[in-house]
Amino acid sequence: MEQTLAILKPDCVKRGLMGTVMARIEAAGFAVRAMRMVRLTEAQARAFYAVHAGKGFYEGLIAFMTEGACVALILERENAVDHWREVLVPLRDELAEDLTRNLVHGSDAPETSAFERGFFFAGWEMV
Repeated sequence: MEQTLAILKPDCVKRGLMGTVMARIEAAGFAVRAMRMVRLTEAQARAFYAVHAGKGFYEGLIAFMTEGACVALILERENAVDHWREVLVPLRDELAEDLTRNLVHGSDAPETSAFERGFFFAGWEMV
């Protein structure tokens, strides 16, 4: 089994779409191993998205990710990273307001997933 990080971004939370997204997660065969609601500080958002520093969209991404609460999840299933990427594309296509307010985050590789899970859940017990 593999684990990956998912984030229900501030637009997802604010627009009341958490239940819709969680239903899709469960329907796709994921087990939720950890979940926490957080409000990222600017410093936390900059640290999490440091790989994008200097890119044209970076400052807007930081502003977006700090504008409200988000929900971080650890999802588990076979090929979790790739499968979550397959699930999030239609979620974004169907429910996102635009490309920059894209509803959900997903790790793009197992190595990225390990860093991202540790960022949000270091020291947390998984179920």
